[in-house]
Amino acid sequence: MKINEDLSRRAVMHTERMEWSPSPAAGVERKMLDRDGEEVARATTIVRFRPDSTFPEHTHVGGEEFLVLEGTFCDEMGDFGPGTYVRNPIGSKHSPSTPQGCVILVKLCQMSDADEAAVVIDTRGGDWQEIPEGVLVQELFRSAVSAESVFMERWATGLEVERSYPGGVEYFVLEGDLSDGDGDYGAGTWLRLPARASHRMHCHQAALVWTKRGHLVPD
Repeated sequence: MKINEDLSRRAVMHTERMEWSPSPAAGVERKMLDRDGEEVARATTIVRFRPDSTFPEHTHVGGEEFLVLEGTFCDEMGDFGPGTYVRNPIGSKHSPSTPQGCVILVKLCQMSDADEAAVVIDTRGGDWQEIPEGVLVQELFRSAVSAESVFMERWATGLEVERSYPGGVEYFVLEGDLSDGDGDYGAGTWLRLPARASHRMHCHQAALVWTKRGHLVPD
């Protein structure tokens, strides 16, 4: 299966407009944002677990990272509520479940072999720092072996920022409304720009955004 698989191209998905599709596990549905492969695939997906649903134990052959958007995600490591960012390195395994149900943004098979650290951060209680652009950021991950970095960002209404991305970028808009010369990005929008892209982003309504940079460097 191939969905937005060409990482050298811009891609945008307005997930609030997308329908849920069933997964192989009962009570688990998804919205596929990018994918290159079948059930074991390089993929970015919104996944919804119905209350009391479970997913069989599985090993992360290429690593897993996810952000809890709604509800509480549970596994052997703990219970993770809204705003929790988790990285499970290559070779880790778990058996997800959720008594109350949850929705997560999850990326699979996209980690470097050398990034071995497990990460769990509750972004609701994190520290914010203002960078020169005027954006408030909370760093979630910075690779010691590649250009990959992951942040939560807060944009104030009216802020306009010009950015370039030597290694590409992904945005997932959690709250608010952003735009650039190519489109508008409200809550629930996923945007991917390839390596060496640039744009001027304008914030129309105060925004909370998950961003990931530097991971789309061409081979």
